[in-house]
Amino acid sequence: MAADALLKVVFEHGGVFIQPSSDGDPLVSGSLRVVDKDAEVFVEYKPVEESVDTSNMLCAGKDSSSVMEWDQVSGEKVSGEKSKQPLESQQSYETEWDMVNAVSFKKRSCCTAEGALNPSLERSRGAFSFAVSDLRSITVKEEGWTFLVLRLKESCSSLPALHFHQGGSREFLDSLRRFALLSEAPEDATCLLVSTNRALSQSFENLLDDNNYGLVQKFRTDPYVTTLGGFSKVTNYIFDAFRGTEEQHQRPPEEVELLGEVELLGEVELLGEVIPGLEINQQEEPGFEVITRIDLGLRPEVTRSGPLSSEDWTRHQDPEGRMTNVPLLKRVIFKGGLCHALRKEAWKFLLGYVPWDSTLEERKVLQRARTDEYFRMKLQWKSVSEEQERRNSRLRDYRSLIEKDVNRTDRSNRFYEGVDNPGLVLLHDILMTYCMLDFDLGYVQGMSDLLSPILYVMESEVDAFWCFVSFMEQMHQNFEEQMQGMKTQLIQLSTLLRLLDLSFWNYLESQDSGFLYFCFRWLLIRFKRELSFQDVLRLWEVMWTGLPCDNFHLLVCCAILDSEKQKIMEENYGFNEILKHINELSMKLDIEDILQKAEGICEQITSCKDLPRSISAILGLGPGLDSELCACAASPVLRPAKRADACSNGLLRGSSAQHGCRVAFIS
Repeated sequence: MAADALLKVVFEHGGVFIQPSSDGDPLVSGSLRVVDKDAEVFVEYKPVEESVDTSNMLCAGKDSSSVMEWDQVSGEKVSGEKSKQPLESQQSYETEWDMVNAVSFKKRSCCTAEGALNPSLERSRGAFSFAVSDLRSITVKEEGWTFLVLRLKESCSSLPALHFHQGGSREFLDSLRRFALLSEAPEDATCLLVSTNRALSQSFENLLDDNNYGLVQKFRTDPYVTTLGGFSKVTNYIFDAFRGTEEQHQRPPEEVELLGEVELLGEVELLGEVIPGLEINQQEEPGFEVITRIDLGLRPEVTRSGPLSSEDWTRHQDPEGRMTNVPLLKRVIFKGGLCHALRKEAWKFLLGYVPWDSTLEERKVLQRARTDEYFRMKLQWKSVSEEQERRNSRLRDYRSLIEKDVNRTDRSNRFYEGVDNPGLVLLHDILMTYCMLDFDLGYVQGMSDLLSPILYVMESEVDAFWCFVSFMEQMHQNFEEQMQGMKTQLIQLSTLLRLLDLSFWNYLESQDSGFLYFCFRWLLIRFKRELSFQDVLRLWEVMWTGLPCDNFHLLVCCAILDSEKQKIMEENYGFNEILKHINELSMKLDIEDILQKAEGICEQITSCKDLPRSISAILGLGPGLDSELCACAASPVLRPAKRADACSNGLLRGSSAQHGCRVAFIS
């Protein structure tokens, strides 16, 4: 698991052809990828026969209308119904739909312990690998398709040319630009010289496809992609872009008209344009609750326990399968999570897919009804003809974006790695079917990150879909066009941070970072890209218990920032350094330490007698409940019932947060 955490697939594309030798050999198809491993970036190419071990896989056919099993010996497809060894999925109700239900993988060995090819150049059957730092130049040629000729610094000969018959050359070059500077050779415009010793200030231009395309316009066109991609990277250029210096004069006329005579004084004003109503730094404004500094007292020490076992879970079931003593059960899950064997069953309860008080027989009836409903919706998009899709731009756009995102979601995880992986087929089909359920929202970038761990745990197309639907009920407003969930959470997080450590918040404000935009990705996809895959599973199941307060994920943010504030302030980090430091925390966080500190923060806040009303509202503390919240998590007593239309973002579905109480702190 540690090895997987160190390997990050930055780019992957199948259908790339090479000619292994110049002796007239036929072109060989394979998979090309760029991986970031231990702070070193490699380009890897593997012929298709080496990319995937197809033995012992249950996967969907190309048309997703039949279940097939790959014969382990011959590699030929054998009908699932004729397989001598019956599989669990073939015995389930879903096979009446003749669709794939489960995915099983046979573990296979990798070239190295880290799962990557040896960094040194390899030529075994056409496969090769090299570090980007060893790359001298890339020559781009066109012959009806694009092919690239790569040359290394320490080799007088070229690598086999990469032929992109199915596109992808531009994306490949863009991925390299994230780690190296590609500049045209003075004597040959088709030759790109590669330099990895570039200045940090040059990195921002590679975040945008078109440098002349204004930053504000990019946010308005696609705020999700621009924010998720742009804020997760570190630049010096971004500061000037936010400040609106010389580039203000280069903006298109429509942008100048949009901004009017208002000068961009900082990133808050810019993002206030992008996310209307986001006014974190405005003090002395009507509607604010102005309070003085509050002494929260010492933070209590808390301990965590081990994961809930299958035996303990069974003890909480009555003879008919109903779950008993649910508050205590949730408390145990909050304190230690679940053992992996339990997740497939327990997550359905935590997400609300099945009721806690349902019997085993009732859950079987529900499963059958949900299966029918799912495949009816799936049939809707599966039966759309090419002619219909040409006249449905929204469906066409959803499909295009889903296909693009699925091919780069968790590809270093064994469940999703390789070409033509059945897990990717399920990921694609579930997201397309979700568009049929919620066509107004459809698909937005980031949703594949939320689905991936759920599908990994469920190993079932139907169960994963309905669990994902339940999760999206909580996360829906994060992805809506107005981004109501995101702007509210950023305001709430800023309010909490000012209460916990006003001096640290003032420091961030002095460095133009008081907006906390570096937490955007944390909130949007619930730390999915900050933690290892297994830690994400632990964090999510803990948060789904609803304990020990509302919006516990905001306290998780506070816990991370609390751990990093000393370094940030002692090193006197500025705007760019804060961005860089927070970004580099990815895959380096200890989830148990974070959860322990976040729970301690919750107890510290709720023990305060004079808690501001705004804080009580954020954490779901009603009048008279301030000191009882964490005690509720410590004993098996029921908490006050939540509004049915409330979501985990602290908002009411369909309501506005504009009338919510805000708070300003003064020293």
